[in-house]
Amino acid sequence: MAQIVLATLNARYTHSSFGLRYLLANMGSLQSETAMLEFVINDITVDLLAAILEQNPKIIGLGVYIWNVEPMTRLVADIKRVRPEIVIVLGGPEVSYEAEGQPIVELADYVISGEADCTFRELCTKLLNGEACKTKMIQATVPTFDQLALPYDFYDDADVANRVIYVEVSRGCPFTCEFCLSSLEIPVRLANVEQFLAAMQKLLERGAKQFKFVDRTFNLNLRVSRQILQFFLDRLTPGLFLHFEMIPDRLPEDLRSLIAKFPAGALQFEIGVQTFNDNVGKLISRKQDNEKLADNFRYLRDHTGVHIHADLIIGLPGESLDSFAAGFDRLHELRPQEIQVGILKRLRGTPITRHDDTWEMRYSPHPPYEILSNRLLNFDKLHRLRRFARYWDLVGNSGNFVESLTLIITAGRSPFSQFSDLCDWLHARHPSRYGISLADLFASIFGYLVDHYLAGSEQMIAETMWEDYIRGGRRDRPAFLKHFDLKSPQQKQANSLPQRQARHVTQS
Repeated sequence: MAQIVLATLNARYTHSSFGLRYLLANMGSLQSETAMLEFVINDITVDLLAAILEQNPKIIGLGVYIWNVEPMTRLVADIKRVRPEIVIVLGGPEVSYEAEGQPIVELADYVISGEADCTFRELCTKLLNGEACKTKMIQATVPTFDQLALPYDFYDDADVANRVIYVEVSRGCPFTCEFCLSSLEIPVRLANVEQFLAAMQKLLERGAKQFKFVDRTFNLNLRVSRQILQFFLDRLTPGLFLHFEMIPDRLPEDLRSLIAKFPAGALQFEIGVQTFNDNVGKLISRKQDNEKLADNFRYLRDHTGVHIHADLIIGLPGESLDSFAAGFDRLHELRPQEIQVGILKRLRGTPITRHDDTWEMRYSPHPPYEILSNRLLNFDKLHRLRRFARYWDLVGNSGNFVESLTLIITAGRSPFSQFSDLCDWLHARHPSRYGISLADLFASIFGYLVDHYLAGSEQMIAETMWEDYIRGGRRDRPAFLKHFDLKSPQQKQANSLPQRQARHVTQS
């Protein structure tokens, strides 16, 4: 039983709610009266309702995000039907801006906008003391780190063993990119680094190995970046994995040399390129030195074991199909391990809306509020790009088609154009982008490559795809490869076979 329940719906089980743990850590004398419950978005609403009501709470605090607002709305509605006297307090980015008129806001008793770490406790104290709160919408005061208790002790042993551990050494972002909620988080605030590292030491001693830093600009304060990287380098053990969001054009020599000391697979950098078009960058208030960015990418790929996850956005104001294609080609040439092609989302509160009239920006009114069309990309063009993004994730990012990609995308022609040809070919045969199995995808790509190479290339294509097929531990022979004489990579190496040479036919 608990007087207060903190709950949210995570996107999947391996995620953990950093926000709830911060709230729980800062409940003060009410901490012993507070229970934290985490669910996932696919859980059945009535089961969530039962688990929450089993605590018999007086107050329920719910974290609302773009990925859970719809099932969370159903949950709040059901709570109010069954136990209308329970006070429901909402927080999170999805209700922090433009909250008026949202169904979930209409159902709730209070909404805290902004960083609620301290404000939620203050509200609960008033409510439990029988004091009335004069307004439904409450703007949280922006806390500094010296006002906050850190949340890391609230990762339990199951979290450490099975979930990604989210951490932060700073909050806020100095940049003003108009599509991003982080542009509203000013000023940048830094935690006490010694206190933070002491908490990291405790997590390491408990067996934590995967740390995802949620700092928006990890390499903004280079002194702190170096201190944190050196801390983990000094404690490096097999399986350690650190994820950072990095500014793409800020990687000085002393930081480079430190990064190069980590083994392959230990570091992942999420780098938001977003666009290479300087005019688009100006429109969305984004400054980026693309030459420095390219130099940093080349260094990371050639001299470090960093896994680069690079982002591009489809649908930005001023970005045409040709402009996006040129940006994709430029990024592909820099060889990041992953290119995440994202669709522009109209997040609540972001100033991207100032372009709605000039650039005829049309968004879906439903989460995740993706762009449907704009002045330069009609719906058909944008939906074709959406298919491109999905198939790139299945083929380019999955790691299942490492060798096959060298046949799909060859030198001398635009990578975007070549992969678009594959997307169109796949879409004609599999109209549902989400219903294709991996086995069918392998067979379809084999068919595409056979169609696009000169006659007599089937054996070479089969050998290439067989290498990809068995890389993940599969040993069964799929039907489309059964009549080929195929050897394992070890057999091929033993026989010292010459490297194959592909003859690609450029399609008009």
